[in-house]
Amino acid sequence: MNLFVCYPRCSTCKKAEQWLQEHKISYEFRDIKENRPTREELADWHQKSGLNLKRFFNTSGMLYRDLQLKDRLPSMPEEEQLDLLATDGMLVKRPILVTGDRVLVGFREKEWQELL
Repeated sequence: MNLFVCYPRCSTCKKAEQWLQEHKISYEFRDIKENRPTREELADWHQKSGLNLKRFFNTSGMLYRDLQLKDRLPSMPEEEQLDLLATDGMLVKRPILVTGDRVLVGFREKEWQELL
């Protein structure tokens, strides 16, 4: 079963969910604010995604700006970044789609089409 992690009020998440429904792709829905990812999940998703960990940060979010992460992340060890991401779901880029051994972060229709 695919896991769709999103924030229901996010317009990009709504587009991604609509895309999943239009393509009749089944998924388990998870609200990132109500049920934030654990550090272990984030570490696993990071490994499966093949992406730089910075891509998991919601760089347009208020919390990201308030914590001045643009300046702090480049020198922050990955372990500390994972710990920080696990503290608040609103720090995490969304949507996230977990499909067995692959993880997509953010909604890029072409990427999703290729995977699914």
